[in-house]
Amino acid sequence: MTNICISVRVTLVLMVLCGAAYPLAVTGAAQALFPGQANGSLIERQGVIIGSALLAQAVESPKLFHPRASSAGYNAAASAGSNKAVASEAYAHDIAAQVEALRKLYPGLERIPADWVTGSGSGLDPDLSPEAAKAQALRISRETGLGEQELMELIDSCTQGRQLGLFGEPRVSVLALNLALLERIRL
Repeated sequence: MTNICISVRVTLVLMVLCGAAYPLAVTGAAQALFPGQANGSLIERQGVIIGSALLAQAVESPKLFHPRASSAGYNAAASAGSNKAVASEAYAHDIAAQVEALRKLYPGLERIPADWVTGSGSGLDPDLSPEAAKAQALRISRETGLGEQELMELIDSCTQGRQLGLFGEPRVSVLALNLALLERIRL
């Protein structure tokens, strides 16, 4: 009987510690030390939450920069890659369709950056390569009336370098870039 009582007490203590005390302590520490990240890295504009710095979102307006392709339809609940093998015909067909659509939209574009036509592993990568962002500058210049050079400078100002100078590639947050663009054109 004593073993059962000890086992029950240990179980209850561990349930309280692991199920309540530890999660509350970690949540409290996260809220105190990293409140923005703990709440999803949300971005507000004029007091309204418009997105997260961590998730891509669909952009329809021709006046704004478009993110990379999403196999999840920009739905965070359905976050996933396409699960198509790089060597599969279905994947090659999808890429060819993306390239064809971009060639129609950007007839003078010589080279289409790979990240612009391929989805990320999560399907929700919020970043583009600077090359993919710059490839959209002519279209946005025509739509907004801003000069191409001004757009290039805007892209450069929103470009983040490699992490610690070593890891990853330079990237541009599409949401941050579009917010900076909206500030420029006063929308």
